[in-house]
Amino acid sequence: MIDSFDVLWLTASPSLKYFDQPLLKFLSASLQIAEWEYYPTLDEASSIDEAVRLIDEFLQSYSHPVHLAGHGTGGAIALMFARRFPNKVKSLTLLGVGSQPAINWQTHYYAQRQMFFLSRERVLANNARSLFGYQPPHTMKKLMATLEGDLQESPCSHSAFKITHLPKGGVHMPLMVCGCKTDPVISPSLLQDWSNWFKPEDRLWECPRGLHFFHYFYPQNVGKQMLSFWQSLHPRSVSEIQSQSPEILINADNSQAIA
Repeated sequence: MIDSFDVLWLTASPSLKYFDQPLLKFLSASLQIAEWEYYPTLDEASSIDEAVRLIDEFLQSYSHPVHLAGHGTGGAIALMFARRFPNKVKSLTLLGVGSQPAINWQTHYYAQRQMFFLSRERVLANNARSLFGYQPPHTMKKLMATLEGDLQESPCSHSAFKITHLPKGGVHMPLMVCGCKTDPVISPSLLQDWSNWFKPEDRLWECPRGLHFFHYFYPQNVGKQMLSFWQSLHPRSVSEIQSQSPEILINADNSQAIA
């Protein structure tokens, strides 16, 4: 157990954690970041409820509430945890999570499998192209394998037979929702719908481009918005955060190559 940290980032799938790393590296220059990772085993039940239980177990020895954050299914898990254990969460930051928090890239994958007579490989290729834009063939194959791994590892319970849902609504603690105007998974309307449950201190921010994994393509933009949000909650204790942050250098092409 880490002795002290400012933010707990939730990773729901080992296959997708790679895309969180640029943002976490940027944030770690200003704050202590702890990363909780969900690793299902073949002998254990895999569900969001189980992930919430494991996070509670992880935080048992930590005496103070934490800033909780996550992308996609990791964000949905963070939301469910914050609702169940509000006294353990100082603030909640959701990236790529719509007002119906169960919606993720797998929702689109299984919907396509249900609607069209396409092979698993073809649907994976369609989703990889939608999520990451144009990539060279060798990179596309890696991305397809990554998405296939997430289908096996993620605790979300979508399947070819049923698309599941989670309760809609807000939370008691300060909330920040980050999305992307070009996200093919979480549409602008799903982001704007969060305003129905916003409190005065809550924030909604949209990245101009970057598709679903906008925090991978533009970690500095996203990170500065998150730091600003946390600074607004604790202006005295983190007043130097923005002065510590480097200048933003943006590649305007959101279909840059992925190693």
